[in-house]
Amino acid sequence: MWRETRVRAILAVLVAVPLLLVGAFVIAVLVTPLPAPSTAEATEVLDAAGRPITRLYTQNRRILPAGEMPQYLLDAIVAVEDDRFYAHRGIDLIGIGRALVRDLRAGKVVEGGSTLTQQLARNMYLTQERTVARKLREAVLTVKLEAAYSKQEILVMYWNTIYLGEGTYGAEVAAETYFGKSARNVTLAEAALLAGLPRSPEYYSPLKNLDAAAQRRNLVLQKMAGQGFITAPQATAAAAEPVRLASAGTRAADAAPYFIDYVTKELQQRFPRVARDLYQGGYVVHTTLDPDLQAAADTAVGAAAPPADARLQPQAALVAVESATGYIRAMVGGRQPRVDRNRALEAHQPGSAFKPFVYATLLSSRSFTAASTQPDAPVEFPGVSAGAAWRPRNHGDQYSNQPAGMREALRKSLNVVTARWMDVVKPGPVISLAKRMGIESPIPSNLTIGLGSAAVTPLELTRAYAPFANGGYAVRPLAVLRVTDRDGNRVAEQSPSRTRVLDPGVAFIVTDMLKDVLKPGGTAGQVAGYLGGRPAAGKTGTSDQSVDAWFVGYTPELVTGVWVGTDERSPSYREGGTSAAPIFGQFVSNGLRRVPFRDWSPPANVLAAEICAPSGLLPNASCPLASEWFLAGTAPTKVDPTVYADHLLPGMPGMPWAPPGSLPPGMSPGLPPG
Repeated sequence: MWRETRVRAILAVLVAVPLLLVGAFVIAVLVTPLPAPSTAEATEVLDAAGRPITRLYTQNRRILPAGEMPQYLLDAIVAVEDDRFYAHRGIDLIGIGRALVRDLRAGKVVEGGSTLTQQLARNMYLTQERTVARKLREAVLTVKLEAAYSKQEILVMYWNTIYLGEGTYGAEVAAETYFGKSARNVTLAEAALLAGLPRSPEYYSPLKNLDAAAQRRNLVLQKMAGQGFITAPQATAAAAEPVRLASAGTRAADAAPYFIDYVTKELQQRFPRVARDLYQGGYVVHTTLDPDLQAAADTAVGAAAPPADARLQPQAALVAVESATGYIRAMVGGRQPRVDRNRALEAHQPGSAFKPFVYATLLSSRSFTAASTQPDAPVEFPGVSAGAAWRPRNHGDQYSNQPAGMREALRKSLNVVTARWMDVVKPGPVISLAKRMGIESPIPSNLTIGLGSAAVTPLELTRAYAPFANGGYAVRPLAVLRVTDRDGNRVAEQSPSRTRVLDPGVAFIVTDMLKDVLKPGGTAGQVAGYLGGRPAAGKTGTSDQSVDAWFVGYTPELVTGVWVGTDERSPSYREGGTSAAPIFGQFVSNGLRRVPFRDWSPPANVLAAEICAPSGLLPNASCPLASEWFLAGTAPTKVDPTVYADHLLPGMPGMPWAPPGSLPPGMSPGLPPG
C-alpha cells in the first residue's frame, strides 16, 4: 500500500512541477511588458553639399525601413539561420531537439537552437551572458515579440540590429562597408554573403577571409534553393559571381576629424539635448564643411616643413571661416590623422597678428589716419608690467629712426611704432574693439597687448578678422546648420549672425594696408607667388622667442588662420612669414582655384588723396609722393613745410625740385628722410 502511495506522490510531483513551470511562464508572459524597440543608431554627419563625412556611434548602425529591404535578404537569413521561422511562434522545440541531436553526434556545438526571434530578443533587450535567468527572460520576451509583431517585421528588426563584423551593426552599414552600397541595392549573391555573417562575423568577414566568406555565401544560396526561396539556376549563377568589395577609399569614414571634434563641442554647447543622445540617436547633422577646402587644408598643412621628431613637432593648425556667414569651411587641429588635441581651439600668443586691431581702433577714432606717423625708433615705457619698464624691439633690432605711417608699420611689422600708438590710444579702446570683433579670451589691460601678448585661439583670431574682410560685420563661427531626427523632423537649427562692429571705411583701409604685407618687402611677401594675382590681405605674427608663428590672411570670400608651434611651448625658431604664411598661400591657391578673383571696392565714405610720403601731410613740390585712403573728412589739410633734398635739382643746392617761387609760404628746406 505504501509503495502505491509513494508512486502516486511521485507521479503527482512529476505532473505538478511542469504544470507549475508552465503556469509561472504564462504568468511571466502576461505580466512582463514588452519594451518599445529602441535600437542604438549611428548619427550621420554631412558636409555642406549633403554628402557623408562620418558617423558618430556606440554601435555603427543605420536603420533601413521595412519597405526598403530586399525580399531575398529576408529570405536568405531565414534559410541559413532559422528554416522553421514561419512554422514556430518564437521558440522552436523541434529545432532545439534537432540541434541537440546534431551536437551530441558531433561531440561539440555545431548548431544552435535559438530562433531568429530569440536572437532578436537577446540583441535588443538582454546581454550575452549564459545564465538560466537570462534564458528565461529571453523566452518570455521572445513570445511577447511574436505576439506583438508580424514575421516580416521581426525579420526587418533582426537585420537592423544584428552584428555583422568589422564594427558594423545592421544590414545597411554592413552593405556599405563591404560592398560600398546601400543594402537596398545588394545583389542576391551579396545578400547571401551578408546572411552568412551572423554565425561568426569576424571569421566570415570578406575583408579578413575572402575564401571562407565566399564558401559560406554559397552554402546560404544552396539552402535558399533547397527551401524554395530561389531556383537552382539562380543559386548557381549567384555562386559564380566574384565577390566585389568596396575599395579602401570608399570604406574610409574619418575625414575632417578635427572639424568633427568641433561639431560635437558646438552641439554640446548649443544643443545639449541632441548632444546627450548623439552617439545612438540616429540623427542627421548638416554641417558647413566644404570638402574641397578641407582637402586643401589637409594638403597645405601636410606639405609644410616636416616634423622634426616622432612626436610630430612642430605642430600646426588651420581654420578657414567664410567671411560673410561665419561658416567654418575647413579645420585642421594638428598633424595627427586622428584627434589627440585640437590646436585650432587652444590659445597661443598671436604676436603681431594682433596689430590690426590697434590700427582699426586708431582709424575708428577719426583722430588719426593711415598717413599718421610715429617714430620708428627705440622707446621705453616705464611701469608697464609689474612695475618694470617695457622696451619693445623691432625684429633684428633694426630701426629707421624716421617717422613711419601705419601702412609702413604694418607692412614691415614695426613693433616700436605700434607700441607708441598703443601708448596714444591706450589699451581700453583696443580691447573693446577686439572683443566686439570676436576675441573671447581674456585680454589684460596693458600696452603689451598691441604686440600680441594675450593668448587667443586660431578660431577666435580668424573669426575676429572677418569684419576686415566683409566690410565691418562680426560673425559667429558656425559648424552645425541643422539636425534632423530618425523621422526627418528638425530638432535643431541655427542661422548666420552678423553684427556691425566696424565702419566699412575703416575695414576697407585696414584691408588695403594689409594687402601690402603680402607684397614684396612685406613680412609675408613670398605668399604672392602662391596667389597668382588673387587679391588678398593678411598679417604675420611671431610671439616671443618664436614660440608661436602665425599668419591670418583673407580674401573677400574666406578668412584663414594658420598657427605653427610646439605643444611644449618651446622656441620653434620659426616665424609667421616663413612658416605659417606659406601654408595659407598653398591652401588658398588650391582651395579657391575654381573661385573667380574678386577685390574689395572702396565704400562711399572713403576717398584717395596724394600725400607727402614721409610726413603724411599734403605734398609740396619736393615731396616724394604716395597715395593713401582716408575716411571722408579726415584727409590732411596742411602742406608739409619740409624741402626734401633728394628731390632738389642737381647744381641747385637749397632749391626745391619745383620751379622757384612754388614753395608755399612758411616752407623751409629740410633734410631728406635717410
